[in-house]
Amino acid sequence: MSGSGENAAPVIIKRKKVTGGDGHHGGAWKVAYADFVTAMMAFFLLMWLLNATTEKQRKGIADYFSPTVPISRVSGGGDGDFGGESVFSEVVLPQNGTGATQMRPTESSQARGEMGLNEDGASSDTIDESQQDVLVQAKENIEDILAGKSGESTVSKDTRRHIVTRVTDEGLIIEIFDRDNAPLFEGNTDQETQLLQEIVALVAAASRLVENDVAIEGHVRAAPVVKKENPVWDISIARADRVRELLEDANLTTERISRVTGHADREPTTSNKMSVRNNRLEVILLRDGSP
Repeated sequence: MSGSGENAAPVIIKRKKVTGGDGHHGGAWKVAYADFVTAMMAFFLLMWLLNATTEKQRKGIADYFSPTVPISRVSGGGDGDFGGESVFSEVVLPQNGTGATQMRPTESSQARGEMGLNEDGASSDTIDESQQDVLVQAKENIEDILAGKSGESTVSKDTRRHIVTRVTDEGLIIEIFDRDNAPLFEGNTDQETQLLQEIVALVAAASRLVENDVAIEGHVRAAPVVKKENPVWDISIARADRVRELLEDANLTTERISRVTGHADREPTTSNKMSVRNNRLEVILLRDGSP
């Protein structure tokens, strides 16, 4: 008996640990499903945006997710005074300072910056401080008129988009320029539009706030094809002279007009010489002693 007991097989007890909540191979499928639902939501949101927005608004959204440097010619996508364009766009950027976008900036119009200063920030010897104060104040008055800060403005938002101002060592420059589908003249002529008449009336009113002499300069964009007789010189001169007549009709004293010149397409304000932005007029309130 004792022998048979010693040869008996040992009893093995297996203890199985029971766990619950595996949920069919764990919870990884839930994460994958959540990612899928999020992706589908983003996809349908994208489809809705493409259908519900304009091209300019879509460009603005793209710009938001792809920040650019200030010299980039991109749209900001807004609907304010700049009409959906970035404040750094060549279409609206005043051409001043050493960082200006004009390809060949000149000393008189750009090299000394917006307020007529040298690169080191000091005032130029050729600039009279009192004249600087007068021109800066005139610039602020014009901007107040455009923004309607001095009272109820009669200038529409569309009209304000055609004007930029800057102070240089030559004087206060009031730049008036074409925009797409909103020209200042009829075709390639010197026949002004109603828009230009409104703008010149505003410029004349602002010019009467000071006694500085006035210079008028005309610029046009380059012709898309080479012509036997390129009319850009005649057009730029005729347009500048027409603005002189409009200013005089608006009670600007004739004796204050110092010069009327046309520059044809020789001084483009954008890298694209055929851009409508190059169709522009500059009314300059000259500093004392300026030619």
